[in-house]
Amino acid sequence: MRSLRKMINLAAALALSAAVAGCSGELTDNAAPVDLVATNTQNLNIIELNPIIAADDSDCDLDVGTIRLQVIPKRADVDTVASQVRVTRYRVSYQRTDGGRLVPAPFVRSMDALIAVGNSADVSDFLIVQPDALSQAPFAALLPQNGGRDPDTGRPFVKLDVIVELFGETLGGDNVYDATRFSLDFCYGCGGCS
Repeated sequence: MRSLRKMINLAAALALSAAVAGCSGELTDNAAPVDLVATNTQNLNIIELNPIIAADDSDCDLDVGTIRLQVIPKRADVDTVASQVRVTRYRVSYQRTDGGRLVPAPFVRSMDALIAVGNSADVSDFLIVQPDALSQAPFAALLPQNGGRDPDTGRPFVKLDVIVELFGETLGGDNVYDATRFSLDFCYGCGGCS
């Protein structure tokens, strides 16, 4: 019994040390002399899924908003050339805020933005949902031919947070990362895109 307990404790300690060693990836790398800070300005709160209504409404171009990326030095003596940040990609994922379970599949897109230390860049040309996702779960259930209601919540809309994670590195080779969120309602025939 005592040797079994020792083996369990040893296995737990090994698992913990492996988990700590595995956390040295791009999301937890703090060696960069600068911080990448992502904030957003949101233009839309409701996304209309009916293509006829969306086509008639100029606000329905899925221009959800703008992401502002800032490069902030951690100390006064940073090398301003080597600490410039090149943001190379973003990842979009989703979290339901209405109690539902189904979310669209996450995806990654390439981008290219070079930001000098102490400066910022605005990104407005980014995708928040892939076009084919609008005909898949959870959005497909909102179509009239599929009942018009989310099966998890029974409501005629899906509320979720769109999480945009931005990845890059300084010109000196240090990884940087930040994320921002957009809270959106998706509906069909509700006169959305506002």
